[in-house]
Amino acid sequence: MAEFVSLAEGIETVVRDGCSVAMEGFTHLIPHAAGHEAIRQGRKRLTLIRMTPDLIYDQMIGMGCAEKLVFSWGGNPGVGSLHRLRDAVENGWPHKLELEEHSHAAMANAYEAGAANLPFAVFRGYKGVDLPKVNPRIKSVTCPYTGEVLATVPAIRPDAAVIHAQKADREGNVLLEGIVGVQKEAVLAARRSLVTVEEIVEDFGPRNANAVILPSWAVTAIARVPGGAYPSYAHGYYKRANDFYIAWDKIARERDTFMAWMKANVLEQGPEVFAHHAGLARQAA
Repeated sequence: MAEFVSLAEGIETVVRDGCSVAMEGFTHLIPHAAGHEAIRQGRKRLTLIRMTPDLIYDQMIGMGCAEKLVFSWGGNPGVGSLHRLRDAVENGWPHKLELEEHSHAAMANAYEAGAANLPFAVFRGYKGVDLPKVNPRIKSVTCPYTGEVLATVPAIRPDAAVIHAQKADREGNVLLEGIVGVQKEAVLAARRSLVTVEEIVEDFGPRNANAVILPSWAVTAIARVPGGAYPSYAHGYYKRANDFYIAWDKIARERDTFMAWMKANVLEQGPEVFAHHAGLARQAA
């Protein structure tokens, strides 16, 4: 059953040095506040897993949290490269980063397999492409019924999953609405999970047709962190801070400007700053 904790307690419980961690969210509900707390707590030697690593993983990689990245696309959405990711891969700063690259379809299926406690995912894909040449974990099987050759990848079973959601109720159930990615599958596949939420409510009330509800028994810990997805957006709460994504390109391009920004805005701040940022995003909307 889910336990209600502070963000610091949640990260301390769920994300441990040397573990594999999936911080998921597709454009929307990206757990930035949780990533910042992992940085403040000095997490090291992490295997970071995410279909679309963007700013929060750029920050964690640049601060030396990661030794490996499992992903299917990486960049600053609509802007360009992740400079801290590139620096780690090309120059080994702050240290070398191992890459394991997949397609979106492969990772989505791998999360599904992990959630179902299966050893691998099987699907139609990787035909006529080069990724299998650089990723030895991509293999194939022959269907025993049709003879069709199908692609396989190992199931994703993270030690920890961290997501952001709109609401939790008093019993520890979690509601996500709007664009959702593989948050549900990541939590169900993981050994431990932390969900940060905008608010805790008595009842979820009316919900959208695409709403996802995670039951309390599937979640390890819940922390109320208003604004915890900023600068990404939380449907029904605040819009995406596009200006910040543009500004990040300049901030992260050089090591000195990156470290100065991280010191001032992450190491010397706490999760309460996210509520302030989200409030400004609502006003700008």
